[in-house]
Amino acid sequence: MAERLAGTWTLTRLALRRDRVLLPAWILGFAGMAGFSAAATVGLYPDESQRISAAEAVNGSGALVALYGKIYDPTSIGQLSLFKLTAFGAALTAVLMVFVVIRHTRADEESGRLELMAAGRVGRWAPLAAALIVAFGASLALGVLSALALIAAGLAVPGSFAFGLGWGFTGIAFAAVAGVCAQVTTGARSARGIALLLVALAYAVRAVGDLSEGSWLSWLSPIGWMQQVRAYAGDRWWVLLLPLALAVVCLPIAFALRERRDVDAGLIGDRPGPARGRMSNVLGLAWRLQRGSFWGWCAGFAAFGLLLGSISDTVTGFLDSPEIQEFLKQLGGTQALADAFLATELSFAGIIVAAYGISAASRLHSEEVEGHAEMLLATPTSRIAWAASHTVIALLGVAVILLVAGLAIGIGNAIAVGDTGSIGKLLVAALARVPAAWVLTGVVLLVFGWLPRWIPAVWAVFVAALVLGEFGALWDLPQWLMDVSPFVHSPRMPAIDSSSTGLLPLTVVAVVFIAIGLMGWRRRDLQAN
Repeated sequence: MAERLAGTWTLTRLALRRDRVLLPAWILGFAGMAGFSAAATVGLYPDESQRISAAEAVNGSGALVALYGKIYDPTSIGQLSLFKLTAFGAALTAVLMVFVVIRHTRADEESGRLELMAAGRVGRWAPLAAALIVAFGASLALGVLSALALIAAGLAVPGSFAFGLGWGFTGIAFAAVAGVCAQVTTGARSARGIALLLVALAYAVRAVGDLSEGSWLSWLSPIGWMQQVRAYAGDRWWVLLLPLALAVVCLPIAFALRERRDVDAGLIGDRPGPARGRMSNVLGLAWRLQRGSFWGWCAGFAAFGLLLGSISDTVTGFLDSPEIQEFLKQLGGTQALADAFLATELSFAGIIVAAYGISAASRLHSEEVEGHAEMLLATPTSRIAWAASHTVIALLGVAVILLVAGLAIGIGNAIAVGDTGSIGKLLVAALARVPAAWVLTGVVLLVFGWLPRWIPAVWAVFVAALVLGEFGALWDLPQWLMDVSPFVHSPRMPAIDSSSTGLLPLTVVAVVFIAIGLMGWRRRDLQAN
């Protein structure tokens, strides 16, 4: 055992040194987001009657319940302040820890760093153990600092720690899950894709469970466990044992898989290619490199869309108030409510698919750093043609994945209501989310062309755009600041109050970013790892 873990603390210090800026920034950002949300809401609802009215409005909206979850205690200012961050923040914490673990395990192995370090006195388990130590420590720090920020905002101490530890233990659970995923595939992108798909699945299962009154489905989701802690609404501390139990189950599996495989191998190995190559251009090569990830995203969005579409007819069950039902009749009846629900879910899909665009376009940087670009550019292939190949795959991939999501939601909705008339409308609504995701793909090209070492910072831009779009109004931020987020300008089709005026400006911004990025790429030198 000691020999297998030799060098663990050295690798832990190395990982902390590599993440000495980004990881503390993320942790402080999460804690600040929680504290700022609480501080912005506490003063808005001083009376219990106001809190009850606001909570009933939230629980009466199927779209909000599916996206963020229920408010279990309508009188609790803590529940009302943090209902948007309970499940959503837990999912973001899970994503962060997935990236941390994969970065220091499979990504380092793929790049050859771990093989070099293994030439010294580094045990077989040491890299995985070091990555998990960093992720576990970061999760606990995030949880404790978030709790302290909530206490500083004026919320109750027990509930604040229940909430913060819920975030932290969710991060620990998904860090352990990522440790298993890192052993399954031979590529870091595939490992991240599998882990992120599991996060999305957990979120979707939680949404279905919350929409189904009395359902036990939420208990099958680690994201749902965060809600079942019920911080500020009873503080069910024993639920925190569930994510720890998941981590305890996953850790032996991860180490056992690591023990059985060779360096740079995985449980699912790469298939050998054909004896004779068939690719005649760089676009074919880009597709060959990215198709596995693309099909995985399509499959995930198809399942996600079918699930959400099939429950769209249940949202009206949340409305037992005659006043609300009369108001809905004036707006267009229950169909207006269903359209609002579908618009919210498509907006969420548009945000998620933007992450695919960032990941696919970032392949340019990894191919350059690994030396593959230099070999290709030694042929008659031009710089613009090579960069455009991965850019086209990213842009088309975003559009196709959203079309798959729209089609799946439409089919699920048609099965639920027995009417296929909405499928075309939902396909158009899905396409309306494409330009906002293209803007973030353009940001990747812009940074790649001029400041390639800052490519990882694009993920911070993504999170900032997400936070501004989702929480800007709650925090009463100025409109000009919220307008920085491309997601704010996406039409909320098929909702009846949607406007498509933002589509052309978003597309123009994406094209300008890409063009400027390609200009920079033509002018700068190649980088090497």
